[in-house]
Order: sequence, then structure tokens, then C-alpha cells
Amino acid sequence: MRRFDMNGAAEIRVTSRECVPEAAPPIVVDLDGTVVKTDLLFESLLVLLKQAPWLVFRLPLWLLKGMAHFKHEIAKRVSLETDVLPYRYDLLDSLRTKRAQGRTIVLATGTDRAIAQKVADQLKLFDLVLASDGQVNLSGESKRDLLVRKFGERGFDYVGNDRCDLPVWASARQAIAVGTERSRLSDRLKALRLHHWTKNLLVFVPLLAAHRMDDWALLGRLLLAFLSFGCLASAAYLVNDLLDLPSDRRHPSKRFRPFAAGDLPLTYALWTIPALFGLGCLTAGSVSGLFLGAALTYFALNIAYSLFVRGVVVLDVIFLAGLYTMRILAGSAAVSIWPSHWLLAFSTFLFFSLALVKRYGELAIMKRLDGDQARARGYELTDGELLSAMGVASGYLAVLVLALYINSEKAPVLYSRYQLMWFLCPLLLYWISRIWLIAHRGRMPDDPVDFTLRDRPSWVVGALMLAISLLAL
Repeated sequence: MRRFDMNGAAEIRVTSRECVPEAAPPIVVDLDGTVVKTDLLFESLLVLLKQAPWLVFRLPLWLLKGMAHFKHEIAKRVSLETDVLPYRYDLLDSLRTKRAQGRTIVLATGTDRAIAQKVADQLKLFDLVLASDGQVNLSGESKRDLLVRKFGERGFDYVGNDRCDLPVWASARQAIAVGTERSRLSDRLKALRLHHWTKNLLVFVPLLAAHRMDDWALLGRLLLAFLSFGCLASAAYLVNDLLDLPSDRRHPSKRFRPFAAGDLPLTYALWTIPALFGLGCLTAGSVSGLFLGAALTYFALNIAYSLFVRGVVVLDVIFLAGLYTMRILAGSAAVSIWPSHWLLAFSTFLFFSLALVKRYGELAIMKRLDGDQARARGYELTDGELLSAMGVASGYLAVLVLALYINSEKAPVLYSRYQLMWFLCPLLLYWISRIWLIAHRGRMPDDPVDFTLRDRPSWVVGALMLAISLLAL
């Protein structure tokens, strides 16, 4: 038995039945889970549903005609970006070495021929490609039978990764298993983006603005609301990651996300998404029927954003800002304390500015990678100046709304020393200006909220603003 390290974690196990003859037989390699650390049928299906969601109703009809036909119908409608797939590079290097020594390398896969050939053209490694053709699903015993006819019993070495490869290994001279590592708990938790749950603290804003944080009954309902939104948000993030695999793999930081990197099987999302959605709805229903409606609206907007809105310029940032404000409205629905027009106006302008920071920061990141041809979603590099102008203006409008609120008849009712609240304006001006200055210098990561949570000056500004608000009571 020989062992090879695969990317520092995976393992190849070779079971040899006989000594290597002088004329070594071909090495036959599987594709899904072996050459690539993902399932290309699943990825093709995701691309199809993102491009044409209405075709979901035709999937059962295709499947009734057999798995080979099902794969073929999907493959002829999509084009996978094979240059960014999560390949097992250590395995590919080993295969290239074997090929240089005279071994024949064969790709034999249940993936449809159109996709398999595109991968082969990308890698320029395989001497022969055997794949499903719309009539025969080349998997399991059908793959074994074809390989035995071509190379004879024990006439080939086979590299695979799954239970369905057992019949092929039984007829191979050497059985080589790759990808036997289990996904780590850290990857499973990372995919849920639990750190983004901090955004759901916005559900507490209506209770905080009404100065009723000491109402334990309402506070308990908001804790349930926070948990509900967390579950629904994580479910939406999983859907987003599945639908956004190609662009994530081209991003300098997002390519390390568990699904994009191939560190987590896509099937993990199949049961996690409905489980989180069910838990989120169950928890939301225990708060109130109105809050359940708000939570479902939030989830629907998230899915609509992932499927349709993300690539529509300007509308995408309005949607992002709306999702933040939706959290505040949902918190109001949970405790029946409705936000004032001042709070809604302030949150709209502030979150619109932050959404524009997100897009502007993405453009800056992509510029370092693609130069003057950089694009981020539907935005071009030349849109950067306009995005920053709109974003800074929107942020300053939020400060203006705050100033108008302090000068209105509402502030003295809730704050006995409301004059102190004027100090909030320069602090907010500083924070917004600093956020945009960092983005302009190209140092803003993907999400400005994540940046804020790790940024010490932002914590200082937040603490000062909280202290001033408490002193103004």
C-alpha cells in the first residue's frame, strides 16, 4: 500500500494485486470528486436553474428518460467555467509525471461528454475521454464493462473516489482511492456565515429606539426573532453560494469559501437549507403571525436577489439596502412597535451608502486582478467614480436626517438632554468619510459590515455614540 498527500489532507490508497509489468497498463481516472473536488452534474444543474429557473418543471420529464438523457439535456444548455474548477492539483501533477513516463491516461466519467471534453481540453492531460453520451450513463457497472472491453480484466489502473466506483475497482489491476477526507466542522460552520448574524441585531432597533430594552417579555420575543432571522439568513447564504460558484472562484477571497474551494460537498446544502428554513419559520411563527410574514418576505427577497437582481446595476444595491431595513421592520412586527419616518429615512440612506461601498470595494479588488478591464457584477471600472459619489452623498444624507431629527419636536420627548446628541453628527460624519476613504484606497474587503466589526476605530466611534446617547436620556 502506498500513500500520497493530497493538498495536505486527502489520501490516495493504492491496492496492488500483482507486480507492475514491463508495459504498464493505462491509468483510468474518474472526474467528479476525483479530478475535481465537486459534482459537475450538480454544478451544471445550478447554472441551469440560475439561467432559466422555469426549466425546473422539465427536469422530471428528462429524468424519466434515464440519467444519461437527463445529464445530456442539462449539459447542452449550460457552459461550465472549467478554468476555475477546484481541481486536485497534486493528483494532476502525479498523472502528468506518469504520462511523461509513457503511461496512457484515460478520463472515464459519468459526466456528459460535452462537459468532460471541455475539462479535458482545459487540462490537456488525457489521451482518451470516455463519458456519458445521452444514451449510456457511464457509471458503476456500465463503466466497468466498457473498460474491461477496451483494456481487459485487470488491464488498467483505476483512480476513483466514491462507492459507485467499487465495481470498477473490482476489475482493475490497481484500485486507487482519492478524496477520502471528511469535511471539517469548521468548513460546515463557515458555510453558514455565522459572523453575519450580527447584522440581525437590527431587529432590536425598534425596541432600543423606543427606550424599552428593559421590557423582558418583548426582549424575549426579539431574541427569538434574532434566532429566526439567523437561520433564514444562513439558508439564504447557502443558496447564494451555490448559485454564485463561478464568480466566487474568480474572487481573490471568496474562492476560499467551502463550496467554491471544494472543501465541502454541495450535497451538504441539500439538507441544511430546508432544515434551517424550517427552523427559522418555526421560530418566527412562535413570535407572531405578522413576524412570520416579515421573515418569509425577507427570505423571498434574498432569493430574488440571488436569482435575478444581483446583476442589475443600481437595483442590486437598493435591494441590499432594503434587506437591512427589512430587519428593522421585522423587529417592529415582532414587538408591535413601529419605526418612525425618521428612523426609516436614516436607515435607508445609511444602508444604501454601505451597499455602494460593497460594490465599490469589489471593483477595487477586481481592478488589482484584471486591470482596466475589471468588472464587478454588472459594474465596470469606469463606474467607480459615480458609485463613490452616490455613496458618499447617501451617507451624508443619513447624517442630515439625524440632524433634522435632533432639531425636531420628537427628540426632546425621548431625550431630556437632547442637545448632547449633536455630537453624534460629527462622529457619524467621521465614520462614513473614513469608510469611503478606505474603500477609495482599495483596502475595503467584500463586506463593509465585516470590516466594521474588525476595525478598532469603528468600535471606538460606536462606543462614543452609545455613551452620548445614554447621557442624552
